[in-house]
Amino acid sequence: MFARPNSQHCQVAYVTNDLQAAMAALKEAYDTPGFFELTNIQPGEDPTGRPVLKIALAVVGGVEIELIEPVGDTAPLFSDFLPGGDELAIRFHHVATRIDGPLTHWDAHVASLDLARHPVVFEGGLGDMLRYIYTDERATLGHYVEHVWMSPDLLAQMRVVVPSYPPVKD
Repeated sequence: MFARPNSQHCQVAYVTNDLQAAMAALKEAYDTPGFFELTNIQPGEDPTGRPVLKIALAVVGGVEIELIEPVGDTAPLFSDFLPGGDELAIRFHHVATRIDGPLTHWDAHVASLDLARHPVVFEGGLGDMLRYIYTDERATLGHYVEHVWMSPDLLAQMRVVVPSYPPVKD
């Protein structure tokens, strides 16, 4: 699963019921730098039938930390990890492996997976800039694994906007 050409562990992700409070908690408890915030739904885009997620990203020690707040009941893959109630919840959800290089590396990576043993439970993309799938590894590992590919241009843009600690020196 993890030992694939052009693939490297890049992220640890948590789901939360309150993105703002979770960012504050990580800043307080772990000196996490500021976060880059985004949503998976673009302004004016119809979210019908799609999960709506608020996301915050920071890079700490070379590993991206992702916080995800599922909005409403649109994203059970993410919200099912959260307990009920009003108290702040932050729960581990998945690790991610990034596939580097051209889009053909992504295609080869996905083709190398035994999808009967590692079923895809969520997938998406953005033109020729982004591809991702989540495989269900809960029976073995207790969590999901995200496999993600970004075009070199998108990866460079993300490295500029996502805060890093310690700061990346040019």
